[in-house]
Formats: sequence, structure tokens, C-alpha cells
Amino acid sequence: MKYHILTLGCQMNKSDGERVRTVIEGMGYHWTDNEEEANLLGILACSVRQKSIDKVYARIAKWNKWKNSRNLLTFVSGCVLPADREKFLKLFDLLFTISELPDVPDMIIQYGIVTRHAPLVRSKEAIRDFWMVRPTYISDFEAFIPIQNGCDKFCTFCAVPYTRGREISRPSAEILEELRHVVEKGYKSITLLGQNVNSYGLDKQGAELTFPQLLKAIGEYGNSSGKDFWVYFTSPHPRDMSDEVLEAIASYSCLARQIHLPLQSGDDKVLIRMNRKHTFEDYHKIIGSIRRILPSATIFTDIIVGFTGETEEQFENTRKAMKAIEFNMAYIAVYSPRPGAASSRWNNDIPMAVKKQRLHILTEELTVHTLQYNSNLIGKKLKVLVSGYDRKPGYMSGITEGRIVVRFGSPQPVLPGTFVWLTITGAASYSIEGELVNNLIAEPELS
Repeated sequence: MKYHILTLGCQMNKSDGERVRTVIEGMGYHWTDNEEEANLLGILACSVRQKSIDKVYARIAKWNKWKNSRNLLTFVSGCVLPADREKFLKLFDLLFTISELPDVPDMIIQYGIVTRHAPLVRSKEAIRDFWMVRPTYISDFEAFIPIQNGCDKFCTFCAVPYTRGREISRPSAEILEELRHVVEKGYKSITLLGQNVNSYGLDKQGAELTFPQLLKAIGEYGNSSGKDFWVYFTSPHPRDMSDEVLEAIASYSCLARQIHLPLQSGDDKVLIRMNRKHTFEDYHKIIGSIRRILPSATIFTDIIVGFTGETEEQFENTRKAMKAIEFNMAYIAVYSPRPGAASSRWNNDIPMAVKKQRLHILTEELTVHTLQYNSNLIGKKLKVLVSGYDRKPGYMSGITEGRIVVRFGSPQPVLPGTFVWLTITGAASYSIEGELVNNLIAEPELS
């Protein structure tokens, strides 16, 4: 028996999918890249973006047609809003929440059982059972470790509190055990996942580590392990970002110098409507702390253009914010209302043509700063994690500690997951190019 899963959305869904694979393979199914061969087809959906939901409908329509000629079982899980859930119940054979994953074998055996009345807010016991499932990692060198689930921030544009429930922190002992496991298996890039990672532990005050304490515990393990690896985290919220987090990163070499800090808008009035509960000045002060404590860190962000009521002046404030901060990368999204989120009840009054124009303007602003930053790397020696073959023949690709994409020529293939040293020789807006230095393999760096 064969199975295939389509994973949509963020890294959290990707991480969840690795645990789904473990449970399904435990039933005797084998992965196939060709969905036409599969007996079991699933989707990890993402209700956060309409484009992702459109992909779900397109795929299940195709799969249901295949049922006319062969036996096929379909399922859907992931981040699903109540409105989408009701529609999916009529289209898929099985629908389950991620926290119900341990029960999926029984659902499949008793094909036809659909969890129609499962609560959207997960119990702590249910999500802990899910976390205890050992992932079947897709990559041989990159691993994702969930440290919390859900969100308490209720940004007006966001559906996450309605798809994943309130914040629940995973026990730190489990996090550290999983991290030790992947490091011992040779994983080099490890990302801690949560909707608001830097609020980790706040739901268990006094009974659990804080986020800075968790980072320090990871750093201490990195120092004592003798292993060479980078640890990232995504995404923090500006309201919970502290100097203590940054100082922890500065103290340990295994904690990567890369910060992904969502801005969403550079205008204070828009930030109020988004319920972000911080001003641009607050955000800019955090950036100042990053530059001071982690001067070599790259800074990534998320921005929404065309949010309900966004005026030209307010959009211009976001453009000025990008110019002032000079991000290394910005994931810019055109606003689309999501059912359940507060802003879905407001008038979506910015024309799509205007949204796309604003997206283009911010993208152009971004490329100015990324090209300048990347050009300043020319001549420097950087440590790079090899990720695979580049599209250009004879070249490999990889990422720097700051997650800048790099390619380099190599007379022979370099195993993905290997650290190498490169001298940077060229730069483009979103990538750099380098040459291998004499010492091909990078040595571990300990604090």
C-alpha cells in the first residue's frame, strides 16, 4: 500500500506532516512521490491563506474523480477553520485534527469515521500525545521541532487562534530530548517552531523554562556535545521579544545569528487595527537591540499590504520602515480576509490592483537593501551548510548562518548537510556566490 501527502502552508504544517508520516507508515503504508500510485491521499491544509484553500479544492476534485476507477481513501488535516471544515467534511473520507493523530489508525481501519464534533481548542493531553509521536524526517540534515501550539495574540487578520486554539507550551524536557536525538543523528539545521515562540512557557509560569532559559539550555548542550549545528526559531512576536533572548543567542555559537521578526505594517494606526499592540517605534527599538547585541545577524520579516482601510500615507509609512531597517528578507503578502478572523467582518476595500502595486513597490525597496548587503559580503569567508545541487551545472547550493542562499562551484559533489567554507565572489538581490577555500569541511566552533 502506498500513500502521498500534500503539505500546504508554513513550517509548522511541514513539521506536523512528519509526524503524520510516522503514524501512516506504522500501518504499513509506503511513501510515493507519484500521487497516482497512492491508495491513501492526504492534505495538510492551511486556512490562513485563501490561495492554499483553493489548492485543496482543486486537488480533492481530481482525487474524487479517480475514485470512479480505483479504490482510494482521502483525508484532510492541518490548520482548518470551522467554515472550511464543514465543506471538507463533504469532500474527504476522513477529517481529523492534528491532536487526534494517534487515533488515525483506528479511523482508517474503521473507514468512514469522521471527527465531526471534535473540539477546535485542543486539550493539553491531546496535543501532548501528538508531540510524543516521533517524526519521520523528510530531510537528512534539516529538522523542525515544535515547542508550542496555538496563539493568544488574536491579531485581527489571523486565523491561527481559530485553527490551532490557545497557546500550549510543550514540556522543555521533551524539546531538549528531541533536539539531542536529531543532533546525534547528524542534523545540522534545527528550527524551533511555534506561533509565538518567545512567549514559550508563559502559560506555565514558574513550572516551566522561559524562552531565554530554553535557548540557554540548548546552547549549553551545543557546547558540551562537540557537534556542529545551527538552531533557529520562528516566529517571535515583537511584544515578547527581549534583550535576554538576544543575549542568549550571543552567548552560544550553535544559536544562529538570524532573527525573523514579523512587522506586518510600519504604520501605527494600521498596527492598532491589526491588534498587534506595539508601535513602529517599539519595533524599531528591538531592531536597535539586535544590531547592538547581534551585529552580524540577518533580519527577516513578514509584511501585509492592502490591509482593510490602508491609505496611501499609511502604506508609505511601511515603505519608509523597510528603508529604515534594511531587512535581509521580507515575506510580503497581499491581504485577504479569512473567515473567523476579526477583520473578515470589515470591508475589504483596497482594490486588488492597488494591493499588487504596493506589493511591487515593497519588493523593489527590499531588493535595494538586499543587494547592498549581499554585495558587502564579497571577499569575506563564510561558513555554509550545503543543501543540494544548484540548477547551474557543476554547482552546489547552500545557506549561510543568516539563511542567505549561496551557490558555489565544486569539482566533485558535496554531501548535503556538510558545512563548508566559501570565499564570497559575487552577489545578487536574493543570493550570493562563492568559491571553496582550501579547507573544504568546516570545523565546529565552540563558545
